[in-house]
Amino acid sequence: MPHTLGDQRLCFVGDSFVQGTGDPLCLGWAGRLAQRAVEHGVNLTHYNLGIRRDTSRDIAMRWQQECTLRLPTDAAQRVVFSFGVNDTTIHQGVQRVSEGESIGNFQTILRAASSRFHVLMIGPPPMPDAAQTHRIERLDRQFADLAEVLNVPYLSVLETLRKDDDWLKEAADNDGAHPGEKGYRRLAALVQDWDHWWFR
Repeated sequence: MPHTLGDQRLCFVGDSFVQGTGDPLCLGWAGRLAQRAVEHGVNLTHYNLGIRRDTSRDIAMRWQQECTLRLPTDAAQRVVFSFGVNDTTIHQGVQRVSEGESIGNFQTILRAASSRFHVLMIGPPPMPDAAQTHRIERLDRQFADLAEVLNVPYLSVLETLRKDDDWLKEAADNDGAHPGEKGYRRLAALVQDWDHWWFR
């Protein structure tokens, strides 16, 4: 496993929530975490590899090449994944990615990534739509169980954010999915306070 001191390289891989869609400051939660680490003296180079509408299927096809190009072997190689919401979206009457395929993609991605890099997984957040959030909740529980089997630290944020007025209100007022500055700040704080976060 790569060393943990000195030059830190970090890829955030996922969907529009990783990208920070809806944040007027263009930071999202990933940018806020990177900003705080640098402010506290971490020698960090970070890459936001979030793509809008990406499902676990899309991420499974692209993450290895994208991360390998950005994570040199002479630096600490770190990857944070977060995905799942788009898998549960209903498009033309059909769920974009079935629950079974989502679980399979999760397992394939995290098993391969954790064999090469330091890896964390942040669970999918809730949506204002209750039916979709129920589907996300089912996926989140299975992701958490599988992450434990794979020995990959997993942070479930769904319950906390579902009770957070700023997250859901901003998402509802924005585009029905993505929060604004307050919501992303809240999610960043959840990760920052997590015992497994590298730059606490």
